[in-house]
This record gives sequence, C-alpha cells and structure tokens, in this order.
Amino acid sequence: MTKVITTEELKQKIDEGGDFYIVDVLSPQSFEVRHVPGAKNVPNGPEFLTQFEKEIGAKKDADIIIYCSSSGCMASVSAGQTLEDAGYTNVTHYKDGLAGWKDAGYEFEGQ
Repeated sequence: MTKVITTEELKQKIDEGGDFYIVDVLSPQSFEVRHVPGAKNVPNGPEFLTQFEKEIGAKKDADIIIYCSSSGCMASVSAGQTLEDAGYTNVTHYKDGLAGWKDAGYEFEGQ
C-alpha cells in the first residue's frame, strides 16, 4: 500500500463528505467502544476479504481508507494488502489510526 492519508486530511475528507469508505479493521469490541466517525468495521483476519465484500460491497475502484489502532499496528497494512491483491485499486492507509485521531483531539463515535 503506497497511499497514506494524514489525520488532518482524513478529518477534512469526512467534513466535506463524498463517496468513500472508512474501514476499521480492529475487533468488534474495539469498534463498539470507539471508532473514526463514519467508519465500518471489518476485522482483519482469514475471512477479511469475504466479510469486506459482503458488508461493504465497494466497487474495485472505490475510494477506501483503512485503519487500525496506531502507526505501530500492522492489521491495517495486512488488510490493505489483501484488498489490493484482490484487485481494489484505490486503497489508502490511515496509518495513525485511533491514536492519531485521539492525539488530534477529534471526537470518536461509539459508546
């Protein structure tokens, strides 16, 4: 995955709206507690691609932003690679994840 989006760029994109998907690849328990506004949860794992296609249903050229907990978390890198290997052509990595969102002082959705 070569494309990366910063916290500020993601916040601006969310505020402007548009046609894109934000995918949280952490556990459902983590997602329930907090996630980036507008994100959908598809946990990384052996069934990631099947779940992604079933729950998100994005076209192969859709704008997909994928994240996990922080820049040290590799789950989003793995999930992004899975999508690219499956032919998705517009996958972007939000590498700072939940930690970056929190550090910027932005609000989460969740409990």
